[in-house]
Amino acid sequence: MSELFMPVEHLKGVGEKKAKAYARLGVETVYDLLFHFPRTYMDFGHTVPVMEAPLNEYSVVKGRVVKKLPEQFIRKGLNIFKCMVSDGISDFIVIIYNNYYGFKALKEGCVYYFYGKVTGNLLRREISGPKIIKEGDTLFQPVYPMTTGLSSLAIQVNMKSALEILEREPFDSMPSYILLDNKMCSLPTAIKNIHFPKDQHTADEARRRLAFDELLNLQLGMLMLKRRSRAYSTCLMNRDTDISPFMESLPFEMTGAQKNAVHDITEDMCGGAPMNRLLQGDVGSGKTAVAAAACYFAWANGWQCALMAPTEILAVQHYNTLKGFLEPCGIRVGLLTGSMKAKEKNQVKKALAEGETGVIVGTHAIIQKDVEFSRLGLVITDEQHRFGVAQRAALADKGESPHKLVMSATPIPRTLALIIYGDLDISVINEMPAGRLPVETYAVTGKLRNRAYGFVKKQLEQGHQAYIVCSLIEDSESDLLAAVSYAEKIKENPLLGEYRTGLLHGKMKAAEKDRVMQDFKSGELDILVCTTVVEVGVDVPNATIMLIENSERFGLSQLHQLRGRVGRGKSQSYCVLITDNVSDECRHRLKTMSSTSDGFKISEEDLKMRGPGDFFGQRQHGLPPLKIADIASDMELVTLARSTAEEILSRDPELESKENRGLKIDVIRLFSVNGENGLN
Repeated sequence: MSELFMPVEHLKGVGEKKAKAYARLGVETVYDLLFHFPRTYMDFGHTVPVMEAPLNEYSVVKGRVVKKLPEQFIRKGLNIFKCMVSDGISDFIVIIYNNYYGFKALKEGCVYYFYGKVTGNLLRREISGPKIIKEGDTLFQPVYPMTTGLSSLAIQVNMKSALEILEREPFDSMPSYILLDNKMCSLPTAIKNIHFPKDQHTADEARRRLAFDELLNLQLGMLMLKRRSRAYSTCLMNRDTDISPFMESLPFEMTGAQKNAVHDITEDMCGGAPMNRLLQGDVGSGKTAVAAAACYFAWANGWQCALMAPTEILAVQHYNTLKGFLEPCGIRVGLLTGSMKAKEKNQVKKALAEGETGVIVGTHAIIQKDVEFSRLGLVITDEQHRFGVAQRAALADKGESPHKLVMSATPIPRTLALIIYGDLDISVINEMPAGRLPVETYAVTGKLRNRAYGFVKKQLEQGHQAYIVCSLIEDSESDLLAAVSYAEKIKENPLLGEYRTGLLHGKMKAAEKDRVMQDFKSGELDILVCTTVVEVGVDVPNATIMLIENSERFGLSQLHQLRGRVGRGKSQSYCVLITDNVSDECRHRLKTMSSTSDGFKISEEDLKMRGPGDFFGQRQHGLPPLKIADIASDMELVTLARSTAEEILSRDPELESKENRGLKIDVIRLFSVNGENGLN
């Protein structure tokens, strides 16, 4: 067996205890360890004389240990070690906390580099708890992601042993012509130089090669999935049916962008391969009306439709909307969610299996084994990034190669959309319905909270309703405003206490949430204090103001989604962002929110500032995890990887040639991390 794939526990200097720590970092084998990349580097090459180092700032000082002082016992569990060091001009004290072995390793008369915060005054200087390397060591040092039981230094030692194995067993799956065309180093060189570069330039060159590998594998996988989805035919051939009866039944005229999207969808559904399309549009752009048109088209051709939403809140919202659009055209719409009573569920399932229900809307409940369709022809998933590949496939498996439409209300920059949804065709609704007024947005500090309350009160006096959004549910040690206690304070507030206030958060039972939301929608509540659970699903045209506390806690795209809950009616609506964070970054973010209502512009800015990893929150986007590539800052590499992937697959669609077999293994490995690949 190759040493590269032996358990990391068997690597020299690791052992069982460290192996458990490595496992917490996702490192099981020597191969995994080689791909555990540094998160940053520490450059010890830029030294300053200690007396020239800025006080209370981090600097690197080079000096000879003159004298090691006796150990000091401060209290139980805290020992301090000191030594006097000279930089050749001035003496200074180095203080080491609770590290007997680190102190013991220092030798009087030897020269070291000390990186730490320099404190003291004009006459005396100290460096407390510094990072230390000895003269002769590499000055450009890697800093690794760590966990309890593993230091960055320990990882460096183990990495050197792993690199010795790589030297004996070099590997590189990238075809040589691609490396030559793009002036990239070999994989063993890149791995060696990412861990122990001589300088930043060497590290950057190594990172470029490794990031390109990840992005190429990602693009190859997505394009192969896209090609395969179009490689087989579907029995769901549709006639180019006239949908004007549906269009004429709508209480409004669709925008040009909506009509274009409907055309894309119906054209796809008349093709020989199953449709696989993303419908992307900003909050309030009218995606559900387009989905309803698709349902009408499928129903007119004799097929049933299913729409799956990630939450009951959103499922009920879609059910009510689709029912309003489709039942006047004679299409029966059903709802199936986990919280429904068994008797209700059985009735819905029976009507579905017998073909009486034309459109079913639901949560994960509609992919359960006992849910059967008579003739499923169209599958729609909403908020696509919240579903895994396996969940989407389970719904599609309810029919024979049904057409698939996925919707997202999170505006995604086209570059990122091509990566996340690389296996889909894309339709974008980039036009808002006529008469929709942009939501006026203001950012203020907590000092102006009472004035903001006064502004809310004015809207309430005019008969409108208000949302107040908090980032937490219950009080914690932080000073963030929690929804539960906030709702109580609002009820006691002299300005707002007279109004009917409700509370909504994610820990409430589904029935409770539904009751509160229904009360708010029907006007029995004036103010709804809530968490981000209100981000999707609540459509209350009479709500004209939203106040968001601790707004710095939310990403730009999430703030935009929240803001989309107001401005649904004909009255001018407002959003007030409250924060006490006055950092430049926070000011820039809130200025962006205040200056534009274009979700796509906001998402571009959000992507730049937060990167794709946090773009949807914790791992919601469904992408295989990338260890080193950064889609936001590596756009040039993304483009290069895309064109390279297209070129490779044009010649070898299944990566079966000898030169591409290694790439295929890498692609399968990348897509298998989530346990759902579909590429084997």
